[in-house]
Amino acid sequence: MATSPEPTPPSRSDTQTLRPPIYRVEGLTKTYGDGPNAVHALRGVDFTVQEGAMLVLLGASGSGKSTLLNILGGLDHATAGHAWFYDRDITGWDDDALTEYRRHSVGFIFQFYNLVASLTARENVSLITEISDNPMNPADALALVGLESRLDHFPAQLSGGEQQRVAIARAIAKRPKVLLCDEPTGALDSATGTRVLAALDTVNRDLGTTTFVITHNMVIADMADEVLLFGDGQISGKRHNASRTPPLELRW
Repeated sequence: MATSPEPTPPSRSDTQTLRPPIYRVEGLTKTYGDGPNAVHALRGVDFTVQEGAMLVLLGASGSGKSTLLNILGGLDHATAGHAWFYDRDITGWDDDALTEYRRHSVGFIFQFYNLVASLTARENVSLITEISDNPMNPADALALVGLESRLDHFPAQLSGGEQQRVAIARAIAKRPKVLLCDEPTGALDSATGTRVLAALDTVNRDLGTTTFVITHNMVIADMADEVLLFGDGQISGKRHNASRTPPLELRW
């Protein structure tokens, strides 16, 4: 008797489409100033991001990438348009509501690490876990980014890449829904930057944290589910990676 073939497991792309959109953005506009000197940082941006996706934003400086992340992260207000976080329009929230949103739902990674020099790696991460509702153990967060042997080292005892990975552990320790990364490898050499990207990839895959990465590096685009190309405050192109490639397998 012939046996039925084993069903093919769904690909990551298929799994993504089954998840709800975490962000839905329509006509998002940001203008600084007014009159002839007005700066149009965003000019009617539209896109949707599925929960758990890795999204890369590519474009020249001043093309609107950081402005978009600042609005999605609740650090800035849009001039017009809408951005829904699940079914809630964050563009209509006041500062108090945005503060709660950032505290519970969003993690930030910037080009510079902003670690407290007098605290160890574990203690820097604990700054976040002590004010979070359902935090990770700081040691577990650091182990996820390959720093289990550096828990009690101070920032001055860590390389630039290790300090950035402490910053990633600190951001994810509160279990945010979203991780917003603005040029996280901008101050690092290529090899060190690859280790940082591997850490972000691990967080996205293992924790399912929806991750945005701003970069100028086209190579990084291959590790994303979706790439948004920015120019002059608008999305000038989109690219979907059906089978995204992970960063190099590394020994920390």
